[in-house]
Amino acid sequence: MAKTSAFDKQAAEYDAWFDRHCLFFQAELAALRSIVPATGHGVEIGVGTARFALPLGISIGVEPSPGMAELARQRGLDVREGVAEALPFDDESFDFAIMVTVVCFLDDVNGAFREAWRILKPGGAFVVGFIDRESKLGRIYEQKREQSVFYRDATFYSVNDLVMLLHETGFSDFSYRQTLFPGERTDVTVREGFGDGSFVVIKGHKK
Repeated sequence: MAKTSAFDKQAAEYDAWFDRHCLFFQAELAALRSIVPATGHGVEIGVGTARFALPLGISIGVEPSPGMAELARQRGLDVREGVAEALPFDDESFDFAIMVTVVCFLDDVNGAFREAWRILKPGGAFVVGFIDRESKLGRIYEQKREQSVFYRDATFYSVNDLVMLLHETGFSDFSYRQTLFPGERTDVTVREGFGDGSFVVIKGHKK
């Protein structure tokens, strides 16, 4: 998770996106809330400014960008500076872990998924939220990537791409949620499955 220079320099601008696009944020949060475990000890990997962690009841996160980590700490989160590929936690420390709009910035997705597996207890859940590359919004992000300060170096993935990688890591028993449907009024509509919504959440379990 080394593609952090833009976030280091413009952490406040990134954080302000959530206020400017409140409906999008609330839809993504609703999709996550519908699938993230309501109980247990959880961690957010790539916690950013804690916009998702806190409303989901997560009190600890990992973040490689000092600027983003500081904003998260100001909101009361326990933030450890580190990368997804080398998490600063012992084996089997958490009941669940989440990773939201982070996979596209990872240097080593396989390594990050293996680390998530390592820190989860047996039966633990791993939740990944992302913009589906094959969705309408995903295609727009891909086409305009060079024009974005934050997404210039991003690599976007499809649902099938990530499920294959998660399965190779050892995760199974997948479930899905989706939101941000093209052609529909932006609200907090969340549906099971994938293929229609631009923002998809995958949950797998460590068996």
